[in-house]
Amino acid sequence: MFQLTEEVKAFRDMVRRMTREKIAPRAAEIDRKGEYPADIKEMFCKAGLMGLSVPEAYGGQGGSHINLCIAVEEVARACTASSLILQVQSLGTMPIVLSGNDEQKRRYLPKLASGEYIASFGLTEPNAGSDASATQTKAVLRGDRYILNGSKHFISNGPVADTTVVFAMTDPTQGVKGISAFIVESKFPGYRRGKIEKTMGIRGAPTCEIYFEDCEVPAENLLGLAGTGFVIAMKTLDTSRPVIAAQAVGIAQGALDSAIEYSKMRIQFGRPISSFQGLQWMMADMAAQIEAARMLTYHAAILIDTEDPKKSYMSACAKLIASDTAMRVTTDALQIAAGYGYSVEYPFERYMRDAKITQIYEGTNQIQKIVIANSLLK
Repeated sequence: MFQLTEEVKAFRDMVRRMTREKIAPRAAEIDRKGEYPADIKEMFCKAGLMGLSVPEAYGGQGGSHINLCIAVEEVARACTASSLILQVQSLGTMPIVLSGNDEQKRRYLPKLASGEYIASFGLTEPNAGSDASATQTKAVLRGDRYILNGSKHFISNGPVADTTVVFAMTDPTQGVKGISAFIVESKFPGYRRGKIEKTMGIRGAPTCEIYFEDCEVPAENLLGLAGTGFVIAMKTLDTSRPVIAAQAVGIAQGALDSAIEYSKMRIQFGRPISSFQGLQWMMADMAAQIEAARMLTYHAAILIDTEDPKKSYMSACAKLIASDTAMRVTTDALQIAAGYGYSVEYPFERYMRDAKITQIYEGTNQIQKIVIANSLLK
């Protein structure tokens, strides 16, 4: 189907070295403390990784999805929370890349590409998760400003974000066709952060509620046309789902790496447990599933880079398969380590906790099946 170019391989090796040397030693501490790893974010800024989704004309690295997926995979192999720094930056930037006018792109993309601005994506609400048509946040045009009222829930990067692309109803009578998208800065009057969520996994990736109380947004910060917000959101999710798939692949690969290492040093019945055929077959199944998920993920990323009409279908397939693989592989890796796998002294339980979210965010896997089925039936 394709071969990674030498340039892409060199990029992968650079991120892999960075991860092994700088991120892996911090992973357990980040999870234990539940703190945003600002030092790793700064390292990503210096390496130019915050602008992977941004075209070169606006200060980014060219917008290659295969590079973004590989970077997220390699970082997630050691620390899922750190990989979210790159993933959410892309998620919050892509609506501007896809639908922003030139003035909006020139104003925001260079700062997002450099990491001066941290991005977030404001779609989910307490009563509007999978069902975006239930969006209750409203935006009313008054003069040269939109006034936003409502709230968003489970917003990754919310506590640290400088910009949030917010989806709000401008015409409630039109259902999803009444949703519009806005670039909202955290310094705008009426923007308020709520409680920080305590989560099962990805504990170093800050998530919170955001409230809009007569929040004043300049009319020029409307993305695209009024009423096109839902289309912008869906186009963005098409691009972000392979990135979640890549994250899941990285989590699964990290768990398998740890299981192999553990199995070689753990002695039972007078020999390493890696010598037992039952565990060898478990690891073989895990490896084969990871390889299949990786190839599907890279294929989806390339379809996005080439603007292939099947990109939505393949993005949903990749996210579905890779996240289910991550959950299955991390569970088996923990089983191989048995009692020690259940202990927080080893990384197995962290990989398993982190894997679960990949089946949920960017659209649950049940939503992915709906996307896939709709594509099949058209």
